[in-house]
Amino acid sequence: MSLAVLKSRALAGMEAPEVSVEVHLANGLPSFTIVGLPDTEVKESRDRVRAALQNAGFDMPARRITVNLAPADLPKESGRFDLPIALGILAASGQIPGGGLNQYEFAGELSLSGQLRPIRGALAMSFAMQRSADGKPRAFILPLANADEAALVAEAAIFPAATLLQVCAHFAALDPGAALQRHRAALPEATFCYPDFADVKGQRQAKRALEVAAAGAHSIILIGPPGAGKTMLAARFGGLLPPMTDEEALESAAVQSLTGGFAAANWKRRPFRAPHHTASGVALVGGGSVPRPGEISLAHCGILFLDELPEFDRRVLEVLRQPLESGHITVSRAACQSDFPARFQLIAAMNPCPCGFWGQSDTCRCTPDAVQRYQGRVSGPLLDRIDMQIEVAAMPPATLSAAGDGESSATIARRVALAFEQQLARQGKANQHLSAREIDQHCRLDNSGEQLLRTAMLRLRWSARAYHRVLKVARTIADLAAAPSIAQAHVGEAIQYRRALRER
Repeated sequence: MSLAVLKSRALAGMEAPEVSVEVHLANGLPSFTIVGLPDTEVKESRDRVRAALQNAGFDMPARRITVNLAPADLPKESGRFDLPIALGILAASGQIPGGGLNQYEFAGELSLSGQLRPIRGALAMSFAMQRSADGKPRAFILPLANADEAALVAEAAIFPAATLLQVCAHFAALDPGAALQRHRAALPEATFCYPDFADVKGQRQAKRALEVAAAGAHSIILIGPPGAGKTMLAARFGGLLPPMTDEEALESAAVQSLTGGFAAANWKRRPFRAPHHTASGVALVGGGSVPRPGEISLAHCGILFLDELPEFDRRVLEVLRQPLESGHITVSRAACQSDFPARFQLIAAMNPCPCGFWGQSDTCRCTPDAVQRYQGRVSGPLLDRIDMQIEVAAMPPATLSAAGDGESSATIARRVALAFEQQLARQGKANQHLSAREIDQHCRLDNSGEQLLRTAMLRLRWSARAYHRVLKVARTIADLAAAPSIAQAHVGEAIQYRRALRER
């Protein structure tokens, strides 16, 4: 047989479309050609495959080899096609039997010695294989290092291998003991050690605000002088969040898999992403000639911490506006369009002025214009989309030298979990994700609360978006108090968490 056809998968955003790897051997001068819109990494597989076959003890056919990756209009990237190309050459040249190849899909990068190296996107490929249109999903052979993430799809038949020789032995069937074994995911228990809130002295208002933010999945910005504890508070925020569900853990793992960053040890651990303020817009939201997820997608179902917020390029910050509202991002390029999930919880931190000590007459020398320019680096529309704006004051020496008296993360997390359970029972989602119609249904106010909120909206010149966000925060505060309805006190506390920088 001079023709072999194997199945693999490409990556297009979160999708993994099927690719047919067609290998044809013809008479003529020896050559090795790959067609089907391959990028540089795929073209380089010629040299990797040739060396891997020779070092594994196989013959490299001295014939005209043509490899077609179909469909031809789908871009192909990375080294995941090394394994199916190598097996196709062996099957087309008769060095291994090709009868059972159509029952499997293959992916894996080959080293020059024939070892299988891990690939990106194994979980997305496993999902797509299980949802195959013919209703009869194939088994999946891939590198051993990717077995745990691919096996997260419980119904998928995953057969990991460490070398090209192991895969060939599986099909040779000369020794039944050499057949590959199906892999089952072995994931650790979700027990993580987060820094404890009991370590933070003072800052009662900030701790309370972070408790509210955790209970309702609200975004928050911490404003205060250097050394006040903003970063310390943000680093401990993950310990307050409710445990991840299996669905959330799978979604997060699938995004991590696209960058090769999945680790079984972090299963069900909420991601915490803290990009430096020099990050570009593409790094933040994703992109590239073949789009890959950015920081906001890698923080999906977790936390995105932006320290020194005004130091980010303003155009970079503006790209956050749409994903903060929708929970996903669409990256459009000339050749393709990719959708990535981006339902993250934003925590931002900033100083109130260029020197950071605004209001301290013996330290701060910033002029009002300088303060306004500095705060103006964060646009009004972006601030409007941040639910809570909290002042973190500098700690006096007496507080710093006193013994810690704050609650532990575990104590706060129990209250957060109870409030979150109420939200799930009432509306099936966190308060932050309520639509306008759901706000009218679940966030009704009594007369005194309605009057207080209207007065605050008029005096502070809030937008309709800000009005709705205050209602959501008030609903979360009521849930923490186990109150069935929103009272005036809950509205008053929510208003205090909405102090715009422009009004300070």
